[in-house]
Amino acid sequence: MKLDVRAFAITCGILLGLGLFMVTWWIIILDGPSDRTTFIGQIYRGYGLHAAGSVMGLIWGLVDGAIGGAIFAWLYNILASRS
Repeated sequence: MKLDVRAFAITCGILLGLGLFMVTWWIIILDGPSDRTTFIGQIYRGYGLHAAGSVMGLIWGLVDGAIGGAIFAWLYNILASRS
């Protein structure tokens, strides 16, 4: 069975982007917005625990998830075709 690389990449991008967006808003609702730098903020430029940062996290998550998902599906298809 082979994976559709494009569909898998889009799915991973949406899941990571929306997940990061929702977790950011969960933290904002519970603790309020913050200007302190988080670990994710050190990796994703513009990300922070505020409204604009959640949108940047969504964008970075979409891109990063799509790239990671495409690489994973591509490698999976290569390894699955060898067996």
